[in-house]
Amino acid sequence: MPTRVRHFRQILIWPLQLMPIRIGDKVHEAWDVLEHTEGDHPWRELRDEFSCAPEDFKERHYSEFVTFLPYVRRFLYGEGKGRGPLPGTDSPIRVFRRNDISHVRMTFPDAPDAPVSFNVAHVDLCFFYDLDVAILVVEVFADDLPLSRAQDAMYRFGRAYPGYWTDDGNGGNCLLRAEWIGREGDVRATSDYEERKKYLAFVGRNRAPYFASHWTWLLRPLVPDHAPDVGAIRYRQVEYTRMPLLTYLAMEDARALTRADFVRLGLVSGPGPSDVLPYSARYVADFEGRYCFDQFWNDERPGAPGARFMSCGHGFTMVGDANDAFFVDRNGGLLGQFRHQYFLLFLIPHIHKATLLMLSDRMVESLNHLDIRDAESVKSFKRSIRQLLEVFLRFTHRYWFHEVSDQPAARELYRMTSSHLGTDALYAEIRNEIEDMSDYLETDTLRRQANTVVRLTVVTSFGLIGTIATGFLGMNLFSLSEAPLAEKILWFVLVLVPVTGLTFYTILRSKRLSDFLESLSDERLPAKAKLDSLLNVWRRTPKSIR
Repeated sequence: MPTRVRHFRQILIWPLQLMPIRIGDKVHEAWDVLEHTEGDHPWRELRDEFSCAPEDFKERHYSEFVTFLPYVRRFLYGEGKGRGPLPGTDSPIRVFRRNDISHVRMTFPDAPDAPVSFNVAHVDLCFFYDLDVAILVVEVFADDLPLSRAQDAMYRFGRAYPGYWTDDGNGGNCLLRAEWIGREGDVRATSDYEERKKYLAFVGRNRAPYFASHWTWLLRPLVPDHAPDVGAIRYRQVEYTRMPLLTYLAMEDARALTRADFVRLGLVSGPGPSDVLPYSARYVADFEGRYCFDQFWNDERPGAPGARFMSCGHGFTMVGDANDAFFVDRNGGLLGQFRHQYFLLFLIPHIHKATLLMLSDRMVESLNHLDIRDAESVKSFKRSIRQLLEVFLRFTHRYWFHEVSDQPAARELYRMTSSHLGTDALYAEIRNEIEDMSDYLETDTLRRQANTVVRLTVVTSFGLIGTIATGFLGMNLFSLSEAPLAEKILWFVLVLVPVTGLTFYTILRSKRLSDFLESLSDERLPAKAKLDSLLNVWRRTPKSIR
């Protein structure tokens, strides 16, 4: 008899990069667009559960809150009502939810005539202040599934597009069909993984992947950046085709799981024989040490074996026994913690990675639009880099955490997830790249200032000759003290025009005049070379001075 999962729950998170809504704006508040177009889409802002009346505050909320360190609480929950309506006291997270989807029907390649219906707990869209990043969150669940079917759902459901196509034309590693079912039982959207020509043509035309139709439908009014659809909020892929996921499995008998089963669940590798590893023995030799947190797992003790936590970066899995009351408790137990504390522990590193990848993409885009021969292009590049530096600094102070909790399990699982995602190395790389560009801009600014000082020095030096010649001992070449006012004005204009022209001409030739002054002060140069340097001021093609 196959191993069965008494309760299966899966949370997909899909990080997306948002494109600028208005060119030049430093902060793009995409949620404003959703708020001002409420009648055109099903997304509605979700009321913060922590904003309830004090007497309605539940123990589950309290347990979630105290899991995190104070600076993380400010990020997740804001400062609260006790601080009053001060700016910056609200949480920077804005969540929108749609409630028109009740089920998702999955048809698997090995059972085309036996689709499986999963309940949809919620579909959320998370925005973050100051970050052009959004994260789609989809939570589904089902009861009494064969382990192989649960593994297949983990492996195939969260696919934005196929990686290839099988001989029979189906999308590789994808569901045969995915259907969103509405509250009335109607099919709201269906996948199109099998339409190979559509995917190929889109990539060939746009050099960007085509997202499956049921995912693009779910995100509307957001539209893919390269799609011809009209939409104020446009998004791009920021990570791999597989959406990161959290999975909870309450097993009929957790002790019946073999090492191969755990490897498949922990690395999200799809179904397979329980006595055969999905990868080579050498590759998974240190699986327990690298991917498992077994503080609460002991399959040798009597009673329930506890809970095993596994994290590989793109996947977080919690496995326990359905007969363990604490494991299946939806409030104070591990099921409730999985949906809240552990979801947030998994979400935060993916916010970090998505933001860093977004910043990297913006830097590349700025460089691609840079034309050093075009002054306006150079100015636009400088503005873009300075804006990126500002965004990076705000991200560092508001969102970047090395530690989020002092609780051993939460601290270790956050560390494992961040380590597998490589966020620390990615942060250091992006920081160095932005600092290098910032240093270049500072150096370029200093160079321009130095050139300006040189030109002013040249103008002052040559103007000094005339000043001394005409003002020596306070002499006046012309005595106009008794002249009529009109004559004084005439002389003023006659002097002003040539002096102004001479000044501007001196500035125009200031670079060559600067070279002449440098040659003149060089005692090693002969008189002929110094004369050539003076004549270079008026030559079309300056002569080399050695």
